Amino acid sequence: MIKVICGPKGSGKTKKIIDAANGAVDTAKGHLIFITDTKRYMYDLRREIRFVDVSDYVVAGEDALCGFIKGAIAGGYDNEYVFIDGVARIAGKQLKDMAQLFYMIEKVSDMRDLKTYITCSCEEKDLPDFAKKYL
Repeated sequence: MIKVICGPKGSGKTKKIIDAANGAVDTAKGHLIFITDTKRYMYDLRREIRFVDVSDYVVAGEDALCGFIKGAIAGGYDNEYVFIDGVARIAGKQLKDMAQLFYMIEKVSDMRDLKTYITCSCEEKDLPDFAKKYL
């Protein structure tokens, strides 16, 4: 399952994804992973959530992000939630050009029965067709 949280810059997407992550801790049976490109929100997340700042690993580009996400998930078979804040910013691409990444995330999420949340900086009406099905 993939859930996209979209909105323009400054509309509260990060707060929503942090709230979703913190709320999932109480019901999750597996591990939770929060992937972003800043340490700014590290202390806003509950300690049960594995926080990963991709800037510590020099993740550059969509392919590198794709491999990084797969590697984080492969770290354990008991992962249940993955939260990705600012996917286009991390990949260094425009959202409209990221269909391949969303396809990969969907396949991995389905295969491993993951609940994946992704923030995208754009109005809902501007969301690419491949991502609208995840609203």
